[in-house]
Amino acid sequence: MDQSHWQALRAQAERLARAPLPVDAARASEFALRVGPLYASFARQRLDAEARDTLFAMARAADLPTALRALFDGEMVNTSERRAALHTALRGGLGQSAAAREARALALAAQARMDALHAMLEASDVTDIVSVGIGGSDLGPRLAVDALRDFHAGRFRVHFLTNVDGSDAQHLLRGLDPARTAGILVSKSFGTQETLLNGTLLRDWMGGAERLFAVSANIECAEAFGIPAARVLPMWDWVGGRYSLWSAVGFSVQLAIGRERFAQLLAGAALVDEHVLTAPTERNLAAWHALVGIWNRNGLGLASAAVLPYDQRLALLPAFLQQLVMESLGKSVRHDGSPVLADTVPVLWGGAGTNAQHSFFQALHQGTETVPADFLGVVRPAHAHGHHHDVLLANLLAQAEALGNGWPSDDAHKGYPGGRPSTLLLLDELNPHSLGALLALYEHSVYVQSVLWGINAFDQWGVELGKRIAGELLPALSDATMPAGDPVTRALLAEIRARR
Repeated sequence: MDQSHWQALRAQAERLARAPLPVDAARASEFALRVGPLYASFARQRLDAEARDTLFAMARAADLPTALRALFDGEMVNTSERRAALHTALRGGLGQSAAAREARALALAAQARMDALHAMLEASDVTDIVSVGIGGSDLGPRLAVDALRDFHAGRFRVHFLTNVDGSDAQHLLRGLDPARTAGILVSKSFGTQETLLNGTLLRDWMGGAERLFAVSANIECAEAFGIPAARVLPMWDWVGGRYSLWSAVGFSVQLAIGRERFAQLLAGAALVDEHVLTAPTERNLAAWHALVGIWNRNGLGLASAAVLPYDQRLALLPAFLQQLVMESLGKSVRHDGSPVLADTVPVLWGGAGTNAQHSFFQALHQGTETVPADFLGVVRPAHAHGHHHDVLLANLLAQAEALGNGWPSDDAHKGYPGGRPSTLLLLDELNPHSLGALLALYEHSVYVQSVLWGINAFDQWGVELGKRIAGELLPALSDATMPAGDPVTRALLAEIRARR
């Protein structure tokens, strides 16, 4: 895709920059799509049919169907690490290549091993599970366990230990019985500093490794830690951490909600996989979501975006999407190492409504920066407090309308400028199937955006430098003779040592 497409996009944006957001009944249906339990309305985006067609032309130039087939078939889409990204094979068999079929077989074999270990734990005296991981090994499972709390099987209480801050471990473990606790260490390399540090603390607190399990590609290191191969579930280099919820990394989720409901989570994702792979761009929900993101970032030049779930069970969704979106799309060079032709990822942030209305919504409504938003709502609640839910949905709809339409006032302090774009995503209800569909939608939206920008959505070299420097600085925290850091860091080290 060449510069002419970006120029056409900017021309459309200039045409619409000061136009009011259109509101009419026809638009409400023309700018909406449904896939299974998901309904998406793009009617409050600063788009008209002409601008939308320009976006579709960009998608055709990028040959999205071919790019999606490459993803599902296990082609080397992760070019800097020379790997496939076959997370779709964890939840379905849509890949047509030998590599995709092999990945699917491995996924099914791993699921059988998860079921066997699940049965072993059910037959034990264990009541509590502590999952130890960080980043993609933590955010997805933590979100799913929290979001699906209404579907917990009740056999185990599942906890998460991620932060290297020792206070996190102290606060968690003080409420557990070491004799009735099992741990899962999740690390592909089994060399992640935070995971090993917390895993060692957990092992020592439990009095040994006999109730420790691992999810890792490095069986030898897990065995050296005291976890036999029979209790090590697999990870593969064709599944990135932030796309790994669907694999054995989700073992903690299965322990929380049970085997059948974990299968429903996978099935919801598989439903969206099939839609994304087969639907034409003009009716493809992931393509629409991605193209709207491109429009807001590159057409309108909006540098941040908000995720606003109006369901407390989805309170962790913004944190999960921060990693999925910003680690995947936070790139400034294309696959060949040349600079990108347009700005890439916005800063993603957010919070759950209605709480967030009483914190940062002031800036969304009257601040100088326009922040496009994804609002998320659930039609049918999992509780009997109907009036509460009506109030919640009324606030959801009202905030999207107020941001879009604004409100004039003779008093400048009380006027709302409006024109703030948003997408509204509705789930029929929040259950394992719909959560799987929602998360798969965001995964595919991220991939489509990466295709349009020509960047690699599956590496994360940007997180490595700080970790390397931290390893070099660690000895200097206790030994003043150790040379480390630049002059500013050395001064800070001295201050820390002096105050200990």
